[in-house]
Amino acid sequence: MTVLVTGNAGFIGFHVARQLLERGQDVIGFDSVNDYYDPALKQARLAELDKTAAASKGRYSFIRADLADRAAIEKCFGDEKPDTVIHLAAQAGIGYSLENPHAYVESNLVGFTNILEACRHYGVSHLVYASTSSVYGANTALPFSEHQPADHPLQFYAATKRANEMMAHAYSHLFRLPTTGLRFFTVYGPWGRPDMALSIFTRNILAGKPIDVFDHGNHTRDFTYIDDVVAGVLMVADAPARPDPDWNGKTPDPASSGAPFRIYNIGNTRPVKLTSYIEAIEDALGMKAEKNLLPRRSEDVPDTHSDVTLLAEAFGYAPKTSVREGVGTFVDWYRAYYGGA
Repeated sequence: MTVLVTGNAGFIGFHVARQLLERGQDVIGFDSVNDYYDPALKQARLAELDKTAAASKGRYSFIRADLADRAAIEKCFGDEKPDTVIHLAAQAGIGYSLENPHAYVESNLVGFTNILEACRHYGVSHLVYASTSSVYGANTALPFSEHQPADHPLQFYAATKRANEMMAHAYSHLFRLPTTGLRFFTVYGPWGRPDMALSIFTRNILAGKPIDVFDHGNHTRDFTYIDDVVAGVLMVADAPARPDPDWNGKTPDPASSGAPFRIYNIGNTRPVKLTSYIEAIEDALGMKAEKNLLPRRSEDVPDTHSDVTLLAEAFGYAPKTSVREGVGTFVDWYRAYYGGA
């Protein structure tokens, strides 16, 4: 089976592609390697994939192109004929969507349309794509369940991801394309993005600089370690979505459909207060942070907490990594990669 992994130079895509190669599967990577953050980190991830591929029994190739380039997408599918697509490429970041919404339109809407069309025309057996816990938006009924509506996003980024879910459902209904959307909850770990809180906090603490702590550190997040996320992604990828025989249009369940369509949360299920997360970083570094306490931003949800019952029942998913363990592993990687003291 050939698996196309879009965004394989990105954080989650890199880890998924590496795990697939370690399983001996044929992998096609597709990424634009843009400069949203330092491309050197993306190039380093790609170099690691090359090393993994050299020791793997699977075939690996990499295509550098943009999701919005329809011709490049069509050529990729036509040449490689992937059986499964794990679509993890997107314009990420919440704050950046306030500055440059057009980047999200090009990548998350135009690019996703190109992926859907290619999957339709080239007979892909299963499209798995990244969504986000941010789609729950203004919802404050915790824990967040896929059975709840997700119709009040607080950021344009989240709105594009919710649009992806609805676009996928339309293709599942019209063309019987099996699609599965995965709502990730605050993913962290080695090789993580430098614009995320864990990297920013670690970098500033090591440099003796203050860290900005929004909402005075009172909000909670369902921090989910990368290995637990990858395990969930691969479980789902191996089992194409099927129509739900119990789905009823009079009482429609947002998590499934009469079409081959599914939505799953992937989270740790144990929310942690931001102040406790910072304490875990301080303990791993052996240094204290100077905190700049700030009010909550309008684009930030107060709390997140995942209900992963659906994923657990369907695939036996069970996250294993505590925040302290995961943060400690990240700090070890960070010091090795960046040379921090």
